[in-house]
Amino acid sequence: MSTAPPTAPCSSTTTHAISEHAATTIAVTLKSLADPLRLRMLSAIASDPRGESCVCDLAELANVSQPTVSHHLKVLKDAGVLVSERRGTWVWYSIDAGARPAITALLESFAPAALAPPHDADAYHGLDDVDQALSHLASSLTSRFPQLSPDAVTGVVRESYAGLARTARITAHLVPLTERFARQRLSDLTRDRSTGVPQVLFVCVANAGRSQLAAALVNQAASGRVVARSAGSSPASAIHPNVRPLLESIDGATESEAYPKPLTDDAVRAADVVVTMGCGNVCPIIPGVRYEDWAVGDPALASAAGAAAIRDDIAQRVERLLAELV
Repeated sequence: MSTAPPTAPCSSTTTHAISEHAATTIAVTLKSLADPLRLRMLSAIASDPRGESCVCDLAELANVSQPTVSHHLKVLKDAGVLVSERRGTWVWYSIDAGARPAITALLESFAPAALAPPHDADAYHGLDDVDQALSHLASSLTSRFPQLSPDAVTGVVRESYAGLARTARITAHLVPLTERFARQRLSDLTRDRSTGVPQVLFVCVANAGRSQLAAALVNQAASGRVVARSAGSSPASAIHPNVRPLLESIDGATESEAYPKPLTDDAVRAADVVVTMGCGNVCPIIPGVRYEDWAVGDPALASAAGAAAIRDDIAQRVERLLAELV
């Protein structure tokens, strides 16, 4: 009578888990955030151009009394998320410096991911021969950029396709999108920043809202006197639905140009001005490049009216930037 071989003991994962004390502390903080009005307040404060918000401003977010607003703000303050300062009869709130990276990750990465539609594996139907299509594209682009070696062009083409494919839900149109993205990257590689019109790069997390709007508004207003591009530190698979109609109302904003694209070092190096929009310190620091940070709200999390207000805020900033560059 045979006996079953002894089974190996289960591999313990307890040593890899966070401590009970850390878990309890984090849970308390998360619990303080688990309220819709508090999340809206946090978003309003984080995106306020002044870097802070007054109780009177936050009271407009919902039809609740000011004592209710003050209660929610106190919960966030007690959790170490907010700090406050009284000036006269009003109290001003801002994000605690130590908590800002975590709050940025919550609002700029987790929130859009939580709102994204579920991934549909059946939506993937790519080309029969991607390799042949990319080789043909690389050959075509090599003739347009003779200053680069064929191997360098091929490498950019394949990296561009891989970068776009990571987030694409439908791959049927990836090669035309790759052609535009790779051509942009090759132009970045060969651009001499000392000549030509100024170039502005807008960077946000998803490249599906703010940065796209900003680039489209610059290109519309500048009429070729300034060139604007956009990219994302963690690009989404598509433009946010409530941003799409805003983009469609801007002359010259095409669907292929609005497709979310990953950030590259070459894009930063080719830019005269890099404008970050809630993406933290993700851009490489290139000597000679001017950097700005625009604290604007995320249209992905806003209502239709809120998204339009964000668009108007960006348009005013674009107008000031163009006045300096042109």
